[in-house]
Formats: sequence, C-alpha cells, structure tokens
Amino acid sequence: MVQIGYTMMTEQAGPRQLVQDVVKAEDVGFDFSVTSDHYAPWLVEQGHAPYAWSVLGAAAQATSRIPLMSYVTCPTTRYHPAVVAQKAATLQLLSEGRFRLGLGSGEKLNEHVVGGGWPGIAERQDKFDEAVRIIRSLLDGDTLTHHGEYFDVDAAKLWDLPDEPPPIGIAVSGEASCELAGELADLVIATEPKSGLIDAFERHGGEGKPRVGQLPICWDPDRAAAVRRAHAQFRWFGGGWKVNSELPTPAAFAGATQFVREEDVAASIPCGDDVGEFVDAIGAYKEAGFTEIAVVQVGGDSQSGFLDWAGSTLLPALRDRL
Repeated sequence: MVQIGYTMMTEQAGPRQLVQDVVKAEDVGFDFSVTSDHYAPWLVEQGHAPYAWSVLGAAAQATSRIPLMSYVTCPTTRYHPAVVAQKAATLQLLSEGRFRLGLGSGEKLNEHVVGGGWPGIAERQDKFDEAVRIIRSLLDGDTLTHHGEYFDVDAAKLWDLPDEPPPIGIAVSGEASCELAGELADLVIATEPKSGLIDAFERHGGEGKPRVGQLPICWDPDRAAAVRRAHAQFRWFGGGWKVNSELPTPAAFAGATQFVREEDVAASIPCGDDVGEFVDAIGAYKEAGFTEIAVVQVGGDSQSGFLDWAGSTLLPALRDRL
C-alpha cells in the first residue's frame, strides 16, 4: 500500500499553526508527515520561515502516531553535521521512534545567510558526502574525531541516543546523488515523479528501500481562487532544482518568475476540488516507483479546510486507487 503524507511547509505558516495542522493531519488519517527546513520563504507572498527543528520537537509532543521527517535539512553550511546528528537523535527520542532524517545538499536561499559564499555543485556534493558520513558515525554511537576536507570534529559523542537511530533519507536529482543515496541512505527522496531516479537509486544499492516523493496541490472549492493562490505562492516551483538551488532571496525568485502565468502553474499543480485530478497526479508517483507520497497544500490559510476535505474525500479516493 502506498503511504500518503502531509507536509508542514514552514514557508507558508507560523510555528503554532504548523503544529496544529499536523495534529489534525494525524486525526484525519494521513500516514506520515514531512517538514521543510527553511531560513526564508521562496516568495514574499508565502510570508513565513520558523525554525523547523523547534516545530518538529513540538509536533513530536503534540502527536502520538504520525511519523515525522525533515524534508530536507542541509547539513553542510547553516548547520554543522555534528549538530545535525545531535538534533536527529533528540527528535527520535522525543517522538519515540517516529522520526526520519531527510538530508539534501541545500539551496543558496537558506544557506547563504551564515556567510562564506555558496560553492558550486561539485563541491556541494563532496561536502554533503562527508557530512552524511559524520552524521551516520555519530548516530551509530561512535566517539568521533574527524579532520576532513571540509569538516573538523573533535572527540564528539552523542550522549542521548535512541535504541534505533533515525533512518536517513537523501534527496536526489541525478546520477551522482542517486549513487550517494544508494550507498548511504535508508530511503530516497525526490520531488519529481521520474522513474529514472528510482532506477538509479536501486542500481546503486537502494533496492527494497522506501522511496519518498512530494508534490504541491492546491485544493479549493473555487478553482479560480486555487489557481490564483498557487500562482501567487508556488510559481517558483517550475524553475527546477538547478535554478532554485542558486537563487539567494525571495526577491530573486520573484524576478525569476515574473513572466510565469497562472495557466502555467495550473498545468503542473492540480487546482480546485476535482478529486480525480488530484488522484491522477499523485498516482503518477506510484507509477514511477515511489512508495510514499507527501502532498503540499498550497496556502497557509487553507490548511484546515483542506484537511477536512482530505479526510472525507481525498484519502479514501487515494486508498481505493493506490
């Protein structure tokens, strides 16, 4: 059975609402949840960026069943990997084993804020590789001293370790990241329904491991209102990872998307309340080989109505289909 997840999108709601929303997502029957980890929203219209790890800690205490996951955290720039390992171990304890650590190589939007520039893709991937190995070692209970090409760790040890370390997910976009995920990850993460990514992950050692996808949707009984909201807040989505990872500020994303039309957004993001359209879009991920699919309901103010509709209409339709 394909699992259906709910996204706590920190770019579009404040911390208290995010926790309230995931409590309701658990109540209406979502199978798991994921949480973005941003320092800034993609666009000013989204308007939020609370600290994801505080939100996750609160969510761990406010919920009892639903799994939690960072989707995704960059462990190379804004955070040192030794600190990421400590945060992940603590979340696994607070959630009583419901946490998964999703990792990715990051975007300039979030990582440039601490200074030091933003390296090219090859260097980012090398830093990411080194960071994941540090995190794995610490979560395994090692006392680690490490002097690598990018990171130093001096006699680090995690003093509060869960019985089972949180599974590590790695976000992929091409062959190199799939190779790294196949070797080091317990699950793979992607935001496009590309079977080639799943094939590459499995080819490099990921066969049989969970495959987690994500897609934005915009439910609203008024389809025109849904399209307007999706355009206002999610027109950045079509830029693709190669572009989106390089832009530094919401103003840059606004400039890069100034000619994106409402109809362009509606062509890639299901809008309105036609459950069949949503089921088809989500089903494309299953057909590509994904085992878990998290939806992002666009618009912080629309979460409560969406969750009611998801519980009564969307989730039953998805389970019947998937």
